[in-house]
Amino acid sequence: MRSFKSWFAAVIFLFYSTLNAQEKRQFKVHTVAFYNVENLFDTINDPNKFDEASPIMEMNFNRQAVYEKKVENMARVISEIGYDVSKNSPVIIGLAEVENRQVLEDLANDESLIDKNYGIVHFDSPDARGIDVALLYQKKYFTPLMQSNHELKIYDDVTRKRVYTRDQLLVSGRLDGELMYFIVNHWPSRRGGEARSRPKRVAAAKLNKRIIDSLQAIDPYAKIFTMGDLNDDPTNASVKEILKAERKKEKVKLKGIFNPMENLARKGLGTNAYRDGWSLFDQILFTQPLLEKDYGSFRFYKAGIFNKNYLTNKKGRWKGYPLRSFADGGFTNGFSDHFPVYVTLIKEVSSK
Repeated sequence: MRSFKSWFAAVIFLFYSTLNAQEKRQFKVHTVAFYNVENLFDTINDPNKFDEASPIMEMNFNRQAVYEKKVENMARVISEIGYDVSKNSPVIIGLAEVENRQVLEDLANDESLIDKNYGIVHFDSPDARGIDVALLYQKKYFTPLMQSNHELKIYDDVTRKRVYTRDQLLVSGRLDGELMYFIVNHWPSRRGGEARSRPKRVAAAKLNKRIIDSLQAIDPYAKIFTMGDLNDDPTNASVKEILKAERKKEKVKLKGIFNPMENLARKGLGTNAYRDGWSLFDQILFTQPLLEKDYGSFRFYKAGIFNKNYLTNKKGRWKGYPLRSFADGGFTNGFSDHFPVYVTLIKEVSSK
């Protein structure tokens, strides 16, 4: 009887010792996000771009007030992405549908974001409308080392004329001292139909894969994120066959790519809606080293869609859809026709 009591006491002691050790584990938490901000254009007509077709330029009055409110709304959303877990705005956020550096500076200097001291990486792309991608980063946590834009050369399948579209943006740098790579994308749209436009997105995926392969040729263990509005779902050929993205962690081998968004799509979740159907075009994928179980460096914790209630239509024909900024020739005081997406990274920093 005495030996049993001793054994039981030892088990209880071990249990509470383990529990206390786990409770004392501390983690650093960061959010990496992507947001298609739906036509974040200024009110100035650029003669070198077809920006007069942007919704704000088509408005006949109150353009400046609308622009300022649009910036304010976008800043509010960005400030809240991932905050429930990290208690901070995203340390890294890729953006699509921005016109130029000035709109990015206005965004970063909005009162919702100015205390985050965001840095900007942006190149003007050859897109006919002047739609660009960009990356914002909190200077406190991320130090950029190199940045480059990668041109996508595609051609119309009928006219064989060059189709000018968005470049892919590559930024390398150190997140809290740890080397990482971020690629920001906005792949060609489905204009003309999914099947007809598919080769353009396959070409975009091939360019993306070449960028990733070039980084992994130097370092197979490189931590690489590729994010963006892909205009394809996680199960489309561009993502599954070209990038070879896996939805199950255990299937991701060295140099492989994990796509946490595929499981969200399988649950019926989406980031944009069209004709009563949801798509998950906005995605963040990353390479295998971020899945390792050792939390001595940054690892993947979870992925999500930032689809708070205030970002959705409450009534009418588009009830439940993302509450976009522009509709029927006017400003709705909404946000975007896309929901943002994010991943949470964690790293164990100390034990008491």
